[in-house]
Amino acid sequence: MDKKWYVIHTYSGYENKVKTNLEKRVESMNMEDNIFRIMVPMEDEVEMKDGKKKIAKKKVFPGYVLVEMIMSDVAWYVVRNTPGVTGFVGSGTKPVPLHEHEVRQILAQMGEEDPKAKIDFELKQNVRIISGPFENFIGTIEEIHPEKGKVKVLVSMFGRETPVELEFQQIEAL
Repeated sequence: MDKKWYVIHTYSGYENKVKTNLEKRVESMNMEDNIFRIMVPMEDEVEMKDGKKKIAKKKVFPGYVLVEMIMSDVAWYVVRNTPGVTGFVGSGTKPVPLHEHEVRQILAQMGEEDPKAKIDFELKQNVRIISGPFENFIGTIEEIHPEKGKVKVLVSMFGRETPVELEFQQIEAL
């Protein structure tokens, strides 16, 4: 079994309380091997108050909490019966995990790093672009931005080196 991200629905405004309650239940019921990370997706929002910039945390998905877990009957029971949880997001009674690209997008939006997004590339390494408008082009890595999951690749177009910004999953080593 492998771990996946699931979305649980909560009473609006209770997301942080559900996160805390679930973390305590995971610990007290020894579920650390099945339930890993619990997150309330937040992002910084800049507000202007009295002519001054103020940065406030804002919930990206009010009423929802993300849980990284290995789905089993016991793990489902622990999460589902946590106070404040109204259910899993999914069709009918079966929870549906998030797709990898959805998880990466949410984690990137929160400024979190997804360990699966880390790929070993080196400066000046030759790579092939495997998706996007420059698919099948070959280029050289000029810059690496692991925090963003992106690289800048120099691609030869019309006889000139042109920098193209790409995500790690859009390239492969040659």
